[in-house]
Amino acid sequence: MLKALLFIVMICAVALPAFCEPSPKYEVATILDVKPHQSAGDSSSSVAASCDVSVRVAGTIYLVLYTDTLGTSTAKYAAGRELLVHVGKRTITYNDILGRSQELPIISQKPATTVSQSK
Repeated sequence: MLKALLFIVMICAVALPAFCEPSPKYEVATILDVKPHQSAGDSSSSVAASCDVSVRVAGTIYLVLYTDTLGTSTAKYAAGRELLVHVGKRTITYNDILGRSQELPIISQKPATTVSQSK
């Protein structure tokens, strides 16, 4: 009886990872450019500031919409900074300084052109 119970526990332990969702793959991204977002409607002071942020991940440049919910305006000084991101189909996810996951919608994407230096 004890061997059967141990066998059942072993089978459950081995099968458990098959039901778990795989963790997302995070990649290093470089913030290339930050520009104020030009919205089609009238802008009001009660709306949080939004920026168009260009981010290079591997061989692709993504343009994402960042909304500053805290009102710190630190995004405009972030060009050149590197961070870890997870690229989804329609969003890019990153962890803020407090460790909270933030999703940014992807506006557009294009291949990154590399300029080779001659030696």
